[in-house]
Amino acid sequence: MSKVTLKKGETQQQLMRRFKKKVIASKVLGEVRKRRWFVSRTEQRREDKKSAIRRAKKASSENK
Repeated sequence: MSKVTLKKGETQQQLMRRFKKKVIASKVLGEVRKRRWFVSRTEQRREDKKSAIRRAKKASSENK
């Protein structure tokens, strides 16, 4: 869990900005979005395979 404390002379907006940056850096929101729905192992393997194919295509097109 990301935690920030108010520094001396810091406004609430600055505090919120720092908190948002920490949350993004800790990748908490991405994990929450991923776990929002159950994904079976088969489905996960299928998605991983698709993304590997996309990466391979992208890498081969960059090398040309």
